[in-house]
Amino acid sequence: IVSIDFYVFEVVCKQLVIWREFFGQDLSVAVNFSAISFAEEDFIERILGILKAQGIPPRWVKVELTETILASDAVMVQRKMQRLCDLGVCFSIDDFGTGYSSLSYLKRFPVDTLKIDRSFVFGMEFDASKAQIVRTILVLAKSLGLGVVAEGIETVEALKMLRDLDCEHGQGYFFSAA
Repeated sequence: IVSIDFYVFEVVCKQLVIWREFFGQDLSVAVNFSAISFAEEDFIERILGILKAQGIPPRWVKVELTETILASDAVMVQRKMQRLCDLGVCFSIDDFGTGYSSLSYLKRFPVDTLKIDRSFVFGMEFDASKAQIVRTILVLAKSLGLGVVAEGIETVEALKMLRDLDCEHGQGYFFSAA
């Protein structure tokens, strides 16, 4: 998985350079890393090496980590995240709300985006409790100055609900099945 994670990161960085040239503007991209890759001793050096080789500023990259990574070795995780954050790399918490959700993570770790897990978004137009969880996460994130991405948008109704709740970013099969 470590080899795959870094291969994907390198390919994404190469594509980011192509998109930047094509669109003529700075873009950013988020890449999910496994807990195993993040725990690697040389994780930071490998990230920085790929960015340097592709000529990409760290601010163009957002590293996605799951909540379970944050709950593992908090000291190591915080140290690595802070070092990369100090260099300009941003972080998002993927699958927010499904793991060991702790509001202390949002204070302890340099996170700038929460990704609401698809299990809350999918079917929220028919399930008031799911809609309330999504609403609560959005209010919490906004009050903390965090961005939000809703995962699992599959219907126009869900998209409309999220827009009504001021959720500005989303992903899911509604946009593309690929």
